[in-house]
Amino acid sequence: MTQVTERGTRLPAAPRAGVRRRSPAAAACVVGGAVAAGLGLGFLAVLVIVLWISSPYPDSGPGGALHLAAGLWLLAHGTELVRYETLSGVPAPVGVTPLLLVALPVLLMRRAARLGGASDEDDEEVLPASAVFSAVLCGYLAVGALATVYAAGGPMPADPISAAWHVPLVAVLAAAGGVWGAKGRPLGPLPNWLPGGVRRGFVRPRYALALRAGAGGALVLLGGGALLVGASLAWHGAQVQASFLSLTGVWSGRFAVLLLALALIPNAMVWGAAYALGPGFALGAGVTATPFGSAGAPALPRFPLLEALPAAGPGTPLTWAAVGVPVVAGLAVGWFAVRRAREVSYGETALTAALGAVVCGLAMAGLAAASAGPLGSRRLAEFGPVWWATGAAAFAWTLVLAVPVAVGVHAWRYRPAAGPGAGGADMDADEDVPGGGGWHDSGVRELRWELMRKASGTLVPEIVPEPVAPPVPPVEVAPAPVDPVAPVDRVDPVLAVRARRAVTVVAGLDLGPAPVAPPVPDAPPVPGAPPAPAVPPVPSVAGVRVLARRKPSA
Repeated sequence: MTQVTERGTRLPAAPRAGVRRRSPAAAACVVGGAVAAGLGLGFLAVLVIVLWISSPYPDSGPGGALHLAAGLWLLAHGTELVRYETLSGVPAPVGVTPLLLVALPVLLMRRAARLGGASDEDDEEVLPASAVFSAVLCGYLAVGALATVYAAGGPMPADPISAAWHVPLVAVLAAAGGVWGAKGRPLGPLPNWLPGGVRRGFVRPRYALALRAGAGGALVLLGGGALLVGASLAWHGAQVQASFLSLTGVWSGRFAVLLLALALIPNAMVWGAAYALGPGFALGAGVTATPFGSAGAPALPRFPLLEALPAAGPGTPLTWAAVGVPVVAGLAVGWFAVRRAREVSYGETALTAALGAVVCGLAMAGLAAASAGPLGSRRLAEFGPVWWATGAAAFAWTLVLAVPVAVGVHAWRYRPAAGPGAGGADMDADEDVPGGGGWHDSGVRELRWELMRKASGTLVPEIVPEPVAPPVPPVEVAPAPVDPVAPVDRVDPVLAVRARRAVTVVAGLDLGPAPVAPPVPDAPPVPGAPPAPAVPPVPSVAGVRVLARRKPSA
């Protein structure tokens, strides 16, 4: 009996006070963040190892390739690398981050945060958004710290101060986006520590419209920059090809150059947008390329994308045409800033367009700061667009063009409808009011119905006008002769109308001469009887039946 009780199933003990139960979901989020960082490192390590193996003249062993992969992973977060092997012996920083390379850690970190904040089963533990964010961030930053220490022993170590704030910044933004997406992308409520006026102001729809308008303007600027870069590459096609072939003679080296050029295409788009906005971009100390010309000879390395830069000298009408890109961007911001509601005033529309210009300027300033950076310590210390000048130019262009365009589109879209024959009369006047034309008589109803039918496709049938019978000319009736001797009684016209009868002629009968009945001999007169009254002759029409009915009184 003692053995049975000792080996029996143990009852769950009450949790001790002060002892915190570990959450498996939180541990899974920490592991997910570490796995996201490891996948990014692994992808770059495999790519670098493949290029190292295929290279006929490797400079270092596999350890050096792995150190270089860790440095590239840190560079993808915006961290500056330091190159010690230079001709002058002075360490040269490498701070130009390929923006296409940034997409790798951002997507992996966002996916890890989104999976940590979602649950597929009903009994699965769901952590709050703050817990998921903190757990994923801890796992990612732990791997980032190890990668920074490991890359310090390679040919291009990372700057510790730059890595200390660039890696957390990218991880925080990506994790916040993933948690927000996992929670259904809520737009509120805002934190309670914000002032009440700010919380009430952000609830208004003008901010969502301004965000959409600013994003649309930034996308138009980037698209225009890509168009400028493509046109310049096609214009300098011979120089670009010669530069690509002269860098290396083996296929592995050319493949590496091609991958680097593809990773720098988003940077070239931002540079093209900054060039079209006017401030341009720096090509070294004291050298800036703008549509109005560039002075100085930049000391640039030989690279295919750099061969597409405009030549030094004053601007030409071909370079001045780049100013059309911000003009189109300003028109786009003004178009997207108009709400589809009649109760919005012109001042509200203008304010929304101005806020859209602010969003566009901030977006372009951030992209310019991310796409620029130093490539050396002396003449190439300044390379790329200046972020504050690019943002200010984008804001100024879009503000000047977007506000009047938004007000004009608002006035045109909600203009009062005027149909044919309105003549400036009040469209809401009743048709029974003398001198006022009803709105249904001016063609507005048919116009609105036609617009609704075109917008809905085949759901609303087309209006078919009813056939109108041709007018029947009135039949003139000759007046009866009036006897001048007989007294003439005055006839009431209303009674005459009521006494009018409608005559219906039934066709299809025999219209030939009617048969004449034989005469009936007169009966002999009876003595003493009064004489028979004379019967007037009744005119008859042979073969025609006349039906008479009284017309209802008027």
